[in-house]
Amino acid sequence: MFFVDDGISGTSFERSDFQHMQRMAEEGKICRIIVKDLSRFGREQVEAGRLTQIVYPSLGITFISIQENVNSTTGDGMEMLPFYNIFNEWYAAQTSKKIRAVWQSKAEHGKRVSATVPFGYMKNPDNKEQWLIDEPAADVVCKIYSLCLAGRGPLQIAKQLEKEHILIPSAYYESIGRKHAQKVPCDSCKWDQKTVVTILENRQYTGCAVNFKSTTVSYKVHKVIHNPTEEYQIIPNMQEPIISEEQWLRVQELRKHRRRLTATGRQSLFSGLVYCPDCGAKLHFCAAKSLKRNQEFWRCSNYKSGRGKCQIHYIRDISLEQIVLESIRSLADFVKCYESAFLYMLAKKTNLVRQTENKKLRLSVERGEKRIAEIDKLIEKVFEQNATGILSDERFSKLLQNYECEQKRLQTKIEEWKAALDDVGQKVTDLRLLLCTLREITEIKELTPTLVNTLIERIEVHNNDKSSGHCYVKVDVYFTAVGMVDIPTEQELLAILDEVQQNPQEFRFIA
Repeated sequence: MFFVDDGISGTSFERSDFQHMQRMAEEGKICRIIVKDLSRFGREQVEAGRLTQIVYPSLGITFISIQENVNSTTGDGMEMLPFYNIFNEWYAAQTSKKIRAVWQSKAEHGKRVSATVPFGYMKNPDNKEQWLIDEPAADVVCKIYSLCLAGRGPLQIAKQLEKEHILIPSAYYESIGRKHAQKVPCDSCKWDQKTVVTILENRQYTGCAVNFKSTTVSYKVHKVIHNPTEEYQIIPNMQEPIISEEQWLRVQELRKHRRRLTATGRQSLFSGLVYCPDCGAKLHFCAAKSLKRNQEFWRCSNYKSGRGKCQIHYIRDISLEQIVLESIRSLADFVKCYESAFLYMLAKKTNLVRQTENKKLRLSVERGEKRIAEIDKLIEKVFEQNATGILSDERFSKLLQNYECEQKRLQTKIEEWKAALDDVGQKVTDLRLLLCTLREITEIKELTPTLVNTLIERIEVHNNDKSSGHCYVKVDVYFTAVGMVDIPTEQELLAILDEVQQNPQEFRFIA
Protein backbone atom coordinates (compact mmCIF):
# COMPACT_ATOMS: atom_id res chain seq x y z
CA MET A 1 0.00 0.00 0.00
CA PHE A 2 1.29 3.45 -0.96
CA PHE A 3 0.89 6.67 1.05
CA VAL A 4 1.57 9.88 -0.89
CA ASP A 5 1.43 13.51 0.30
CA ASP A 6 2.33 15.29 -2.92
CA GLY A 7 3.22 18.97 -2.73
CA ILE A 8 3.12 19.15 1.09
CA SER A 9 6.23 20.17 3.03
CA GLY A 10 7.99 17.44 4.98
CA THR A 11 8.61 19.92 7.83
CA SER A 12 5.12 19.04 9.09
CA PHE A 13 3.77 15.62 10.00
CA GLU A 14 0.19 16.92 9.79
CA ARG A 15 -0.19 15.40 6.30
CA SER A 16 -3.39 13.56 5.40
CA ASP A 17 -1.85 10.38 3.98
CA PHE A 18 0.87 10.32 6.66
CA GLN A 19 -1.80 10.56 9.38
CA HIS A 20 -3.75 7.76 7.66
CA MET A 21 -0.61 5.60 7.75
CA GLN A 22 -0.11 6.39 11.45
CA ARG A 23 -3.66 5.33 12.31
CA MET A 24 -3.19 2.04 10.47
CA ALA A 25 0.16 1.49 12.24
CA GLU A 26 -1.41 2.07 15.67
CA GLU A 27 -4.23 -0.36 14.76
CA GLY A 28 -1.65 -3.06 13.96
CA LYS A 29 -2.45 -3.14 10.23
CA ILE A 30 1.15 -2.33 9.16
CA CYS A 31 4.25 -4.42 9.83
CA ARG A 32 6.74 -2.61 7.62
CA ILE A 33 7.24 1.05 6.50
CA ILE A 34 9.54 1.67 3.54
CA VAL A 35 10.56 5.15 2.34
CA LYS A 36 12.69 6.16 -0.62
CA ASP A 37 14.83 8.35 1.66
CA LEU A 38 14.46 9.91 5.10
CA SER A 39 13.71 13.40 3.76
CA ARG A 40 10.52 11.96 2.17
CA PHE A 41 9.48 10.66 5.59
CA GLY A 42 9.90 14.00 7.39
CA ARG A 43 12.26 16.92 7.91
CA GLU A 44 11.61 17.52 11.62
CA GLN A 45 14.37 15.74 13.48
CA VAL A 46 12.71 15.40 16.94
CA GLU A 47 9.46 13.85 15.68
CA ALA A 48 11.23 11.75 13.01
CA GLY A 49 13.58 10.36 15.68
CA ARG A 50 10.70 9.64 18.10
CA LEU A 51 8.72 7.73 15.48
CA THR A 52 11.59 5.71 13.97
CA GLN A 53 13.45 4.93 17.18
CA ILE A 54 10.66 4.59 19.79
CA VAL A 55 7.12 4.37 18.36
CA TYR A 56 7.65 1.95 15.44
CA PRO A 57 9.92 -0.48 17.37
CA SER A 58 7.39 -0.60 20.21
CA LEU A 59 4.64 -1.44 17.69
CA GLY A 60 6.80 -4.14 16.10
CA ILE A 61 7.08 -2.23 12.81
CA THR A 62 10.20 -2.45 10.69
CA PHE A 63 11.30 0.93 9.33
CA ILE A 64 13.38 0.92 6.13
CA SER A 65 14.95 3.82 4.24
CA ILE A 66 16.38 2.71 0.91
CA GLN A 67 18.64 5.69 0.17
CA GLU A 68 20.38 5.71 3.57
CA ASN A 69 20.36 1.88 3.88
CA VAL A 70 18.49 2.05 7.21
CA ASN A 71 16.73 -1.03 8.61
CA SER A 72 15.41 -0.92 12.18
CA THR A 73 15.10 -4.71 12.47
CA THR A 74 18.66 -5.56 11.40
CA GLY A 75 20.06 -2.40 12.96
CA ASP A 76 21.71 -1.27 9.69
CA GLY A 77 22.30 2.49 9.60
CA MET A 78 20.41 3.12 12.87
CA GLU A 79 23.42 4.73 14.55
CA MET A 80 23.50 7.37 11.77
CA LEU A 81 19.75 7.97 11.84
CA PRO A 82 19.86 11.04 14.20
CA PHE A 83 22.51 12.69 12.01
CA TYR A 84 20.46 12.12 8.86
CA ASN A 85 17.42 13.69 10.55
CA ILE A 86 19.41 16.70 11.77
CA PHE A 87 20.84 17.26 8.28
CA ASN A 88 17.37 17.01 6.68
CA GLU A 89 15.97 19.60 9.09
CA TRP A 90 18.98 21.88 8.45
CA TYR A 91 18.35 21.53 4.71
CA ALA A 92 14.66 22.50 5.21
CA ALA A 93 15.72 25.55 7.26
CA GLN A 94 18.17 26.65 4.55
CA THR A 95 15.55 26.16 1.83
CA SER A 96 13.05 28.28 3.80
CA LYS A 97 15.68 31.01 4.24
CA LYS A 98 16.43 31.01 0.49
CA ILE A 99 12.74 31.23 -0.41
CA ARG A 100 12.27 34.20 1.93
CA ALA A 101 15.33 35.85 0.36
CA VAL A 102 13.83 35.36 -3.10
CA TRP A 103 10.58 36.97 -1.93
CA GLN A 104 12.47 39.88 -0.43
CA SER A 105 14.46 40.33 -3.63
CA LYS A 106 11.29 40.29 -5.76
CA ALA A 107 9.68 42.88 -3.51
CA GLU A 108 12.76 45.13 -3.62
CA HIS A 109 12.61 45.03 -7.43
CA GLY A 110 8.95 46.11 -7.39
CA LYS A 111 7.48 42.69 -8.12
CA ARG A 112 4.47 40.93 -6.65
CA VAL A 113 5.30 38.29 -4.01
CA SER A 114 1.97 36.46 -3.69
CA ALA A 115 0.88 34.13 -6.48
CA THR A 116 -2.76 34.18 -5.37
CA VAL A 117 -5.01 35.95 -7.88
CA PRO A 118 -8.06 37.64 -6.30
CA PHE A 119 -11.57 37.13 -7.66
CA GLY A 120 -12.04 39.56 -10.56
CA TYR A 121 -8.61 38.94 -12.10
CA MET A 122 -6.91 36.10 -13.98
CA LYS A 123 -3.32 35.38 -14.96
CA ASN A 124 -2.18 36.35 -18.45
CA PRO A 125 -1.60 33.05 -20.33
CA ASP A 126 1.48 34.60 -22.00
CA ASN A 127 2.89 36.13 -18.80
CA LYS A 128 2.06 34.52 -15.44
CA GLU A 129 3.34 37.59 -13.58
CA GLN A 130 0.70 39.79 -15.20
CA TRP A 131 -2.97 39.94 -14.16
CA LEU A 132 -5.82 40.59 -16.57
CA ILE A 133 -9.34 41.65 -15.69
CA ASP A 134 -11.83 38.79 -15.71
CA GLU A 135 -14.84 40.81 -16.90
CA PRO A 136 -17.79 38.75 -15.48
CA ALA A 137 -16.07 38.42 -12.08
CA ALA A 138 -14.96 42.08 -12.13
CA ASP A 139 -18.61 43.12 -12.67
CA VAL A 140 -19.52 41.28 -9.46
CA VAL A 141 -16.68 43.04 -7.58
CA CYS A 142 -17.94 46.43 -8.85
CA LYS A 143 -21.45 45.51 -7.75
CA ILE A 144 -20.23 44.62 -4.24
CA TYR A 145 -18.48 48.00 -3.90
CA SER A 146 -21.52 49.86 -5.27
CA LEU A 147 -23.79 48.15 -2.76
CA CYS A 148 -21.40 49.05 0.05
CA LEU A 149 -21.32 52.70 -1.07
CA ALA A 150 -25.12 52.54 -1.11
CA GLY A 151 -25.06 51.80 2.61
CA ARG A 152 -25.33 47.99 2.58
CA GLY A 153 -23.35 45.88 5.04
CA PRO A 154 -21.53 42.61 4.13
CA LEU A 155 -24.47 40.43 5.24
CA GLN A 156 -26.97 42.52 3.26
CA ILE A 157 -24.69 42.42 0.21
CA ALA A 158 -24.33 38.63 0.51
CA LYS A 159 -28.13 38.25 0.64
CA GLN A 160 -28.56 40.53 -2.38
CA LEU A 161 -26.03 38.52 -4.45
CA GLU A 162 -27.77 35.30 -3.41
CA LYS A 163 -31.15 36.79 -4.38
CA GLU A 164 -29.81 37.63 -7.84
CA HIS A 165 -28.40 34.09 -8.23
CA ILE A 166 -24.81 35.28 -8.67
CA LEU A 167 -22.28 32.45 -8.42
CA ILE A 168 -19.80 32.46 -5.55
CA PRO A 169 -16.10 32.62 -6.62
CA SER A 170 -15.40 28.86 -6.41
CA ALA A 171 -18.59 28.03 -8.34
CA TYR A 172 -17.74 30.65 -10.96
CA TYR A 173 -14.25 29.17 -11.43
CA GLU A 174 -15.83 25.73 -11.78
CA SER A 175 -18.27 27.01 -14.43
CA ILE A 176 -15.46 28.34 -16.64
CA GLY A 177 -13.14 25.37 -16.11
CA ARG A 178 -10.58 27.32 -14.09
CA LYS A 179 -8.48 25.48 -11.49
CA HIS A 180 -9.10 26.39 -7.87
CA ALA A 181 -8.47 24.93 -4.43
CA GLN A 182 -11.86 25.69 -2.83
CA LYS A 183 -14.65 23.16 -2.50
CA VAL A 184 -17.90 24.18 -4.23
CA PRO A 185 -20.87 23.96 -1.80
CA CYS A 186 -24.27 22.52 -2.72
CA ASP A 187 -25.74 26.00 -3.03
CA SER A 188 -23.44 27.64 -5.57
CA CYS A 189 -25.05 31.08 -5.03
CA LYS A 190 -24.93 31.19 -1.23
CA TRP A 191 -22.47 33.99 -0.50
CA ASP A 192 -20.67 34.15 2.83
CA GLN A 193 -20.32 37.62 4.35
CA LYS A 194 -16.63 36.81 5.08
CA THR A 195 -16.08 36.48 1.31
CA VAL A 196 -17.72 39.88 0.80
CA VAL A 197 -15.52 41.43 3.53
CA THR A 198 -12.39 39.95 1.91
CA ILE A 199 -13.33 41.56 -1.42
CA LEU A 200 -14.16 44.91 0.20
CA GLU A 201 -10.82 45.00 2.06
CA ASN A 202 -8.62 43.90 -0.86
CA ARG A 203 -6.64 46.94 -1.96
CA GLN A 204 -5.32 45.15 -5.05
CA TYR A 205 -8.58 45.99 -6.86
CA THR A 206 -7.20 49.55 -7.16
CA GLY A 207 -4.47 48.23 -9.47
CA CYS A 208 -1.66 47.92 -6.93
CA ALA A 209 0.18 44.93 -5.47
CA VAL A 210 0.23 44.42 -1.70
CA ASN A 211 3.22 42.48 -0.40
CA PHE A 212 3.94 41.11 3.09
CA LYS A 213 0.35 41.14 4.37
CA SER A 214 1.16 38.05 6.41
CA THR A 215 3.97 35.72 7.41
CA THR A 216 4.42 32.43 9.27
CA VAL A 217 5.99 31.78 12.66
CA SER A 218 8.80 29.69 11.14
CA TYR A 219 9.47 26.96 8.58
CA LYS A 220 8.33 24.51 11.27
CA VAL A 221 5.26 26.36 12.57
CA HIS A 222 3.03 27.30 9.66
CA LYS A 223 0.60 29.41 11.68
CA VAL A 224 -0.22 32.57 9.69
CA ILE A 225 0.55 35.89 11.39
CA HIS A 226 -1.12 38.97 9.87
CA ASN A 227 1.26 41.93 9.73
CA PRO A 228 0.11 45.44 10.70
CA THR A 229 -0.92 47.59 7.71
CA GLU A 230 2.07 49.91 8.14
CA GLU A 231 4.36 46.95 7.29
CA TYR A 232 2.61 46.30 3.97
CA GLN A 233 4.52 47.07 0.80
CA ILE A 234 2.23 48.83 -1.70
CA ILE A 235 3.40 48.79 -5.34
CA PRO A 236 1.13 50.95 -7.56
CA ASN A 237 0.10 50.36 -11.19
CA MET A 238 0.70 46.61 -11.28
CA GLN A 239 -2.52 45.78 -13.14
CA GLU A 240 -5.59 47.51 -14.53
CA PRO A 241 -7.79 48.70 -11.64
CA ILE A 242 -11.31 47.41 -11.12
CA ILE A 243 -12.09 49.97 -8.39
CA SER A 244 -10.70 53.49 -8.13
CA GLU A 245 -8.43 54.38 -5.21
CA GLU A 246 -10.97 56.97 -4.09
CA GLN A 247 -13.81 54.42 -4.03
CA TRP A 248 -11.73 51.90 -2.11
CA LEU A 249 -10.70 54.43 0.54
CA ARG A 250 -14.28 55.68 0.87
CA VAL A 251 -15.50 52.11 1.42
CA GLN A 252 -12.90 51.58 4.16
CA GLU A 253 -14.05 54.79 5.84
CA LEU A 254 -17.70 53.71 5.66
CA ARG A 255 -16.87 50.32 7.11
CA LYS A 256 -15.33 52.00 10.16
CA HIS A 257 -18.76 53.46 10.93
CA ARG A 258 -21.02 50.46 10.41
CA ARG A 259 -24.71 51.20 10.55
CA ARG A 260 -27.49 49.22 12.17
CA LEU A 261 -31.11 48.95 11.07
CA THR A 262 -33.89 50.10 13.40
CA ALA A 263 -36.22 47.59 15.00
CA THR A 264 -38.60 48.19 12.06
CA GLY A 265 -35.91 47.22 9.57
CA ARG A 266 -35.87 50.79 8.16
CA GLN A 267 -32.75 52.88 7.84
CA SER A 268 -32.31 56.56 7.09
CA LEU A 269 -30.06 57.78 4.29
CA PHE A 270 -28.08 59.62 6.97
CA SER A 271 -27.58 56.82 9.51
CA GLY A 272 -24.20 57.22 11.19
CA LEU A 273 -23.71 60.76 9.84
CA VAL A 274 -25.93 62.97 12.05
CA TYR A 275 -24.42 64.52 15.18
CA CYS A 276 -25.34 66.88 17.98
CA PRO A 277 -23.09 69.99 17.93
CA ASP A 278 -23.66 70.60 21.67
CA CYS A 279 -22.73 67.26 23.29
CA GLY A 280 -21.06 65.56 20.30
CA ALA A 281 -23.28 62.48 20.47
CA LYS A 282 -24.93 60.93 17.44
CA LEU A 283 -28.57 61.72 16.78
CA HIS A 284 -30.91 58.74 17.10
CA PHE A 285 -33.15 57.88 14.14
CA CYS A 286 -36.67 57.20 15.46
CA ALA A 287 -38.82 54.94 13.32
CA ALA A 288 -41.70 52.77 14.50
CA LYS A 289 -44.47 50.74 12.94
CA SER A 290 -46.93 53.33 14.21
CA LEU A 291 -45.05 56.13 12.44
CA LYS A 292 -45.57 56.98 8.79
CA ARG A 293 -42.59 57.78 6.56
CA ASN A 294 -43.17 61.56 6.93
CA GLN A 295 -43.29 61.19 10.74
CA GLU A 296 -39.87 59.55 11.22
CA PHE A 297 -37.53 61.88 13.07
CA TRP A 298 -34.13 62.44 14.64
CA ARG A 299 -33.28 63.40 18.21
CA CYS A 300 -30.13 63.62 20.31
CA SER A 301 -29.26 60.25 21.83
CA ASN A 302 -28.43 62.05 25.13
CA TYR A 303 -31.93 63.54 25.30
CA LYS A 304 -34.29 61.49 27.46
CA SER A 305 -37.59 63.37 27.67
CA GLY A 306 -35.95 66.31 29.39
CA ARG A 307 -34.09 64.15 31.92
CA GLY A 308 -30.93 63.72 29.89
CA LYS A 309 -27.87 65.93 29.72
CA CYS A 310 -28.76 67.47 26.36
CA GLN A 311 -31.67 69.04 24.50
CA ILE A 312 -33.80 67.26 21.90
CA HIS A 313 -32.32 68.63 18.62
CA TYR A 314 -35.49 67.41 16.88
CA ILE A 315 -35.84 67.27 13.09
CA ARG A 316 -37.99 65.16 10.76
CA ASP A 317 -36.09 62.86 8.42
CA ILE A 318 -37.87 64.19 5.31
CA SER A 319 -36.99 67.78 6.32
CA LEU A 320 -33.34 66.79 6.79
CA GLU A 321 -33.42 65.09 3.38
CA GLN A 322 -34.63 68.30 1.75
CA ILE A 323 -31.98 70.43 3.46
CA VAL A 324 -29.13 68.08 2.45
CA LEU A 325 -30.50 67.81 -1.10
CA GLU A 326 -30.50 71.59 -1.47
CA SER A 327 -26.96 71.80 -0.04
CA ILE A 328 -25.67 69.25 -2.57
CA ARG A 329 -27.50 70.95 -5.46
CA SER A 330 -26.03 74.33 -4.53
CA LEU A 331 -22.49 73.00 -4.22
CA ALA A 332 -22.74 70.95 -7.45
CA ASP A 333 -23.98 73.98 -9.40
CA PHE A 334 -21.26 76.19 -7.93
CA VAL A 335 -18.45 73.70 -8.67
CA LYS A 336 -19.66 73.02 -12.22
CA CYS A 337 -19.84 76.73 -13.04
CA TYR A 338 -16.95 78.06 -10.97
CA GLU A 339 -14.58 75.20 -10.10
CA SER A 340 -11.51 77.45 -10.17
CA ALA A 341 -13.15 79.80 -7.66
CA PHE A 342 -14.14 76.85 -5.45
CA LEU A 343 -10.58 75.47 -5.37
CA TYR A 344 -9.21 78.97 -4.77
CA MET A 345 -11.55 79.41 -1.78
CA LEU A 346 -10.56 76.01 -0.44
CA ALA A 347 -6.85 76.72 -0.86
CA LYS A 348 -7.11 80.09 0.79
CA LYS A 349 -8.97 78.56 3.70
CA THR A 350 -6.76 75.54 4.28
CA ASN A 351 -3.32 75.85 2.68
CA LEU A 352 -1.64 78.05 5.26
CA VAL A 353 -3.07 76.05 8.17
CA ARG A 354 -2.31 72.72 6.51
CA GLN A 355 1.24 73.68 5.58
CA THR A 356 1.90 74.86 9.15
CA GLU A 357 0.38 71.71 10.66
CA ASN A 358 2.23 69.38 8.28
CA LYS A 359 5.55 71.07 9.01
CA LYS A 360 4.89 70.85 12.74
CA LEU A 361 3.90 67.17 12.53
CA ARG A 362 6.93 66.16 10.43
CA LEU A 363 9.25 68.06 12.78
CA SER A 364 7.63 66.36 15.78
CA VAL A 365 8.11 62.92 14.19
CA GLU A 366 11.78 63.65 13.41
CA ARG A 367 12.48 64.93 16.95
CA GLY A 368 10.63 62.00 18.51
CA GLU A 369 12.54 59.38 16.50
CA LYS A 370 15.83 61.15 17.24
CA ARG A 371 15.08 61.15 20.96
CA ILE A 372 14.19 57.42 20.89
CA ALA A 373 17.57 56.68 19.29
CA GLU A 374 19.29 58.80 21.95
CA ILE A 375 17.50 56.90 24.73
CA ASP A 376 18.66 53.58 23.23
CA LYS A 377 22.25 54.78 23.59
CA LEU A 378 21.59 56.01 27.13
CA ILE A 379 20.14 52.62 28.10
CA GLU A 380 23.27 50.90 26.73
CA LYS A 381 25.40 53.29 28.77
CA VAL A 382 23.58 52.65 32.08
CA PHE A 383 23.83 48.88 31.49
CA GLU A 384 27.62 49.25 31.10
CA GLN A 385 27.86 51.48 34.18
CA ASN A 386 25.85 49.00 36.22
CA ALA A 387 27.95 46.07 35.02
CA THR A 388 31.19 47.83 35.97
CA GLY A 389 29.88 48.91 39.37
CA ILE A 390 29.80 52.65 38.62
CA LEU A 391 25.99 52.66 38.94
CA SER A 392 24.15 50.97 41.82
CA ASP A 393 21.38 48.45 41.10
CA GLU A 394 18.77 50.75 42.68
CA ARG A 395 19.82 53.77 40.61
CA PHE A 396 20.10 51.59 37.49
CA SER A 397 16.53 50.25 37.89
CA LYS A 398 15.12 53.76 38.36
CA LEU A 399 16.93 55.22 35.33
CA LEU A 400 16.01 52.24 33.14
CA GLN A 401 12.33 52.53 34.11
CA ASN A 402 12.29 56.27 33.34
CA TYR A 403 13.96 55.81 29.95
CA GLU A 404 11.61 52.98 28.95
CA CYS A 405 8.53 54.97 30.00
CA GLU A 406 9.73 57.97 27.98
CA GLN A 407 10.30 55.75 24.93
CA LYS A 408 6.81 54.28 25.19
CA ARG A 409 5.23 57.74 25.45
CA LEU A 410 7.21 58.97 22.46
CA GLN A 411 6.34 55.90 20.39
CA THR A 412 2.64 56.46 21.06
CA LYS A 413 2.90 60.13 20.10
CA ILE A 414 4.87 59.34 16.92
CA GLU A 415 2.14 56.92 15.82
CA GLU A 416 -0.47 59.64 16.41
CA TRP A 417 1.56 62.20 14.43
CA LYS A 418 2.07 59.78 11.54
CA ALA A 419 -1.65 58.97 11.52
CA ALA A 420 -2.40 62.71 11.29
CA LEU A 421 -0.01 63.00 8.32
CA ASP A 422 -1.73 60.05 6.64
CA ASP A 423 -5.06 61.84 7.06
CA VAL A 424 -3.70 64.61 4.85
CA GLY A 425 -3.27 62.20 1.94
CA GLN A 426 -6.77 60.89 2.62
CA LYS A 427 -8.13 64.46 2.37
CA VAL A 428 -6.67 64.92 -1.12
CA THR A 429 -8.06 61.58 -2.26
CA ASP A 430 -11.47 62.45 -0.84
CA LEU A 431 -11.34 65.83 -2.61
CA ARG A 432 -10.69 64.11 -5.95
CA LEU A 433 -13.67 61.81 -5.36
CA LEU A 434 -15.85 64.76 -4.31
CA LEU A 435 -14.97 66.80 -7.40
CA CYS A 436 -15.43 63.81 -9.70
CA THR A 437 -18.90 63.11 -8.26
CA LEU A 438 -19.99 66.76 -8.36
CA ARG A 439 -18.86 67.13 -11.98
CA GLU A 440 -20.96 64.14 -13.00
CA ILE A 441 -24.12 65.39 -11.30
CA THR A 442 -26.59 66.80 -13.80
CA GLU A 443 -29.98 67.11 -12.15
CA ILE A 444 -30.60 65.68 -8.68
CA LYS A 445 -34.25 64.85 -8.14
CA GLU A 446 -33.70 62.74 -5.04
CA LEU A 447 -30.87 61.58 -2.81
CA THR A 448 -29.39 58.10 -3.06
CA PRO A 449 -27.33 56.25 -0.42
CA THR A 450 -24.32 56.20 -2.77
CA LEU A 451 -24.51 59.95 -3.33
CA VAL A 452 -24.84 60.67 0.40
CA ASN A 453 -22.03 58.29 1.42
CA THR A 454 -19.71 59.71 -1.23
CA LEU A 455 -20.32 63.42 -0.60
CA ILE A 456 -21.30 63.81 3.05
CA GLU A 457 -18.88 63.42 5.95
CA ARG A 458 -20.99 64.77 8.82
CA ILE A 459 -24.27 66.55 9.52
CA GLU A 460 -24.84 68.62 12.65
CA VAL A 461 -28.39 69.46 13.74
CA HIS A 462 -28.68 72.37 16.18
CA ASN A 463 -31.41 72.61 18.77
CA ASN A 464 -34.76 74.12 17.79
CA ASP A 465 -34.91 77.92 17.88
CA LYS A 466 -38.40 79.29 18.63
CA SER A 467 -37.41 82.86 19.52
CA SER A 468 -39.02 84.30 16.38
CA GLY A 469 -42.35 82.57 17.06
CA HIS A 470 -41.58 79.95 14.43
CA CYS A 471 -39.63 76.72 14.88
CA TYR A 472 -36.27 77.10 13.15
CA VAL A 473 -33.59 74.37 13.01
CA LYS A 474 -30.06 75.19 11.87
CA VAL A 475 -28.36 72.30 10.01
CA ASP A 476 -24.63 72.28 9.15
CA VAL A 477 -23.66 69.97 6.29
CA TYR A 478 -19.99 68.95 6.21
CA PHE A 479 -18.84 67.66 2.83
CA THR A 480 -16.12 65.06 2.41
CA ALA A 481 -12.62 66.62 2.38
CA VAL A 482 -13.84 70.24 2.37
CA GLY A 483 -16.12 70.54 5.41
CA MET A 484 -18.75 73.30 5.40
CA VAL A 485 -18.92 75.37 2.23
CA ASP A 486 -20.43 78.87 2.18
CA ILE A 487 -21.56 79.62 -1.37
CA PRO A 488 -20.41 83.20 -2.09
CA THR A 489 -22.78 85.96 -3.14
CA GLU A 490 -22.54 87.39 -6.65
CA GLN A 491 -20.37 90.28 -5.44
CA GLU A 492 -18.08 87.96 -3.44
CA LEU A 493 -17.78 85.64 -6.44
CA LEU A 494 -16.68 88.45 -8.75
CA ALA A 495 -14.00 89.44 -6.24
CA ILE A 496 -12.77 85.82 -5.99
CA LEU A 497 -12.63 85.39 -9.77
CA ASP A 498 -10.62 88.59 -10.00
CA GLU A 499 -8.16 87.24 -7.39
CA VAL A 500 -7.87 83.94 -9.28
CA GLN A 501 -7.06 85.80 -12.47
CA GLN A 502 -4.40 87.90 -10.75
CA ASN A 503 -2.86 85.00 -8.77
CA PRO A 504 -3.33 81.82 -10.86
CA GLN A 505 -0.45 79.97 -9.17
CA GLU A 506 -0.47 81.44 -5.71
CA PHE A 507 -3.37 79.46 -4.31
CA ARG A 508 -3.43 75.86 -5.40
CA PHE A 509 -4.90 73.29 -3.07
CA ILE A 510 -2.01 71.71 -1.16
CA ALA A 511 -2.02 68.35 0.55
